[in-house]
Amino acid sequence: MRIPDWTPALKPQPQDLVDAVLKRRGGTMINLDKALLWSEPLARGWNVYLGAVRTGLPTSRKLRELGICTVALLTGAVYEYKHHAPDFLVAGGVQAELDALNALMKADARLSAQHADLGEVEQLVIQYAAQMTLDVKVSDEVFEALRAHFDTTELVELTSAIATYNMVARFLVALGVSPEEHD
Repeated sequence: MRIPDWTPALKPQPQDLVDAVLKRRGGTMINLDKALLWSEPLARGWNVYLGAVRTGLPTSRKLRELGICTVALLTGAVYEYKHHAPDFLVAGGVQAELDALNALMKADARLSAQHADLGEVEQLVIQYAAQMTLDVKVSDEVFEALRAHFDTTELVELTSAIATYNMVARFLVALGVSPEEHD
């Protein structure tokens, strides 16, 4: 990481904040937390907001995680992909779909995300995430195709997950946050 890992000795933070981060993470801080905790307001807001995006939205978790994995691969956010690919699998995705996503990254997924191991909706989510990430502007064709599969709330929630993880990717890559080393 380009900055030191946060510790209470380097930058004391209120215990309620540290406890809230630990609670959301299941008792263990990850490297992202050790960057965020350099700023109390940022860490507080991030913890609540990202908690809602990750676990509080009823829109398909599998499709949200697929969009997040797409963002991670397109932005080079290895940390993000390492954390979210397993979540995609837990949410009902399969390894063949992740393999297909990785293969699509060698082409231009903004134009087409066709792959035999992906369903129509998965292909649209990948194309949508690619256009949001690389172009910001999404084509009317892709948006209208999504509208055929999602209601307005689902479109807002899917879009917010993809947009949010574009922010996360940029934070991770700029600060050089690396994946945790596991024993």
